[in-house]
Amino acid sequence: MTDIKNCSEAVSDAIFTYISDAATALQMETYVIGGFVRDFLLERGDAKDIDIVAVGSGIELAQKVAQLLPNKPKVQVFKTYGTAMLRYNDIELEFVGARKESYAEDSRNPIVEDGTLEDDQKRRDFTINALAISLNKENFGILLDPFNGLEDMKKGILKTPLDPDITYSDDPLRMMRAVRFASQLQFEIEKESLASITKNAARIDIITRERIVDELNKILNSPKPSIGFLLMEKTGLLKRFMPELTDLLGVDDVEGETHKDNFYHSLEVVDNIAENTEDLWLRWAALLHDIGKAPTKKFDKKVGWTFHSHEFVGSKMVFKLFKRLKMPLNNKMKFVQKMVFLSSRPIVLASNVTDSAVRRLVFDTGDDIESLMILCEADITTKNAKRFKRYHNNFKIVRDKIKEVEERDHVRNFQSPVTGEMIMEQFNLKPCREIGLLKDAIKEAVLEGTIKNDYQEAFAFMLIKAKALGVEKRD
Repeated sequence: MTDIKNCSEAVSDAIFTYISDAATALQMETYVIGGFVRDFLLERGDAKDIDIVAVGSGIELAQKVAQLLPNKPKVQVFKTYGTAMLRYNDIELEFVGARKESYAEDSRNPIVEDGTLEDDQKRRDFTINALAISLNKENFGILLDPFNGLEDMKKGILKTPLDPDITYSDDPLRMMRAVRFASQLQFEIEKESLASITKNAARIDIITRERIVDELNKILNSPKPSIGFLLMEKTGLLKRFMPELTDLLGVDDVEGETHKDNFYHSLEVVDNIAENTEDLWLRWAALLHDIGKAPTKKFDKKVGWTFHSHEFVGSKMVFKLFKRLKMPLNNKMKFVQKMVFLSSRPIVLASNVTDSAVRRLVFDTGDDIESLMILCEADITTKNAKRFKRYHNNFKIVRDKIKEVEERDHVRNFQSPVTGEMIMEQFNLKPCREIGLLKDAIKEAVLEGTIKNDYQEAFAFMLIKAKALGVEKRD
């Protein structure tokens, strides 16, 4: 971590010189603040979004900067919020006037007044996001840290500049942001702040589902998503908007028979999959792959705990969850549903790897077969080293068989060698039930390995099957 009070290196890019010149021309105090400063000090790479705060009109400053820049970029003005935005190369700069805020109890939309730099820093969510670097000529590059954010950064803690009850109650989304930063940065939420999130958890209900999902996506995209989900469960946030997950908590014991805690297991699976893929929707599938186990859990004296059809039930629950959280009901959701529905198939297959079973798996999964295998491998959370190795070896056998069958039989995204149009032409038929029966029979014969996936064998099989069904050429 960079440990300096003079951050001239952070603002060495030409854009900051232009902003400083514009601020001087307008006689306006100007600072870069927030995430850009935090990430520079944490050495987290190049920023794509930079927040500039002016003690005065942010809109006026943005327009002056645009005048000075060689390419004269267009300035987007948002008068309602008193902000302006422009693009410089691949960087998005947002300009805002320093302000102080007050809130009504039933809204996170603040009443805004002009303020000083320190007023603006006070309204920030965390001390590490309240750090500012001066862009003024007289002290260019100097770090302004009124709330000891640098020290908190060194300790790896998230702390609010003001009383956390005020910070979180004023804008409850900050509770989700605390969890998200804890997960992204692997920081701890300071004790008093964590207690305040628990106390104010019900306030999250006034936040739109879209904003909550935005934070959930960022948590899922973090290196170790379980950090965020454990914090949301501990503070009571998670049950407010995702009870399907918290319903998985706990281990029941009947007559000495127990089952694993499926909540903690799901988080292990998410962490496992995060090591192998950056696909957000596959991470969602890992998180939700067992949600059907809570409503299907039963105890059978003969076999113990059962979760019959939990994959089917879980896939239906995915739709309801996405709809309630106002998530996209599109192909992304259908992908998650498919992964949840098929999540146990390769596991069952691993104990008896037949060609026909593999053909059916590839047929049902299509181009998502690799994603499904990644999910199933992440689902291995046993701590028994021998069992862990055996399961992975079994999946390697499945992968090899998938490759072999696919190269030979070409059933991925299967299209029948004999189409419905060919059948209609052969028998002079109009669309009817018999055509569907013949097409299904051909598909089943290919998947079972009765015939090869080629035109000649399929056509010959179709003629035999048509005769058996009494389908004859019509005049």
